Amino acid sequence: MRTIFIRHGQSTGNAGIPCHDLALPELTELGWQQAREVAKSWTDTPSLIVTSPYLGTQQTAAPTIERFPEVPVEVWPVQEFTYLQPGRWNGTLSSERMPVLERYWTEADPEYCDGEGAESFAMLLYRAEEALIRLAGMAEDSLVFVFSHGQFIQAVQSIVIDSDLSNHEIMRQFWDKGNPAIRNAELVPLEWNNGSWKATRAAAC
Repeated sequence: MRTIFIRHGQSTGNAGIPCHDLALPELTELGWQQAREVAKSWTDTPSLIVTSPYLGTQQTAAPTIERFPEVPVEVWPVQEFTYLQPGRWNGTLSSERMPVLERYWTEADPEYCDGEGAESFAMLLYRAEEALIRLAGMAEDSLVFVFSHGQFIQAVQSIVIDSDLSNHEIMRQFWDKGNPAIRNAELVPLEWNNGSWKATRAAAC
């Protein structure tokens, strides 16, 4: 089977606007443009369209869903990695969070959880692996579009490409300040064949 993970288009959060609920940042006008470009780019009809519970991915998926109205749509737990406790950090600017972010990624403790509403890095990898297991169980000729988030998709890639590394080793190389591994509206295709996942070259719309 084949799957394509799609990071959401530019959101208000990506544009630097503080938010008080990580699930609710909307797409900017650029984000909507990116979503429409993604929808126009498809050359095959999917078997299933998946979105995360977050608004930005659902908005990004909307033009694709409109293009393929007969294709079923499901919401899976493929939401973004929340590693800072929302109750303490929602509504803050990235510049305010940066010292804490840098310490978190420098210490690289995959079992550390920052508090209520946050998850550990190990939990992120578990969610990503569960999504891959679910996809691998689908029919051999399936094509699934998964609209998700940058760090979640990066975690999926890490499981596929760096399966020989420990969680700590994956975490040490995961974050590059100011250089997101997955760009807005980037496509990350994967193929399940002969009992293993294969990553193919990513594309950007």
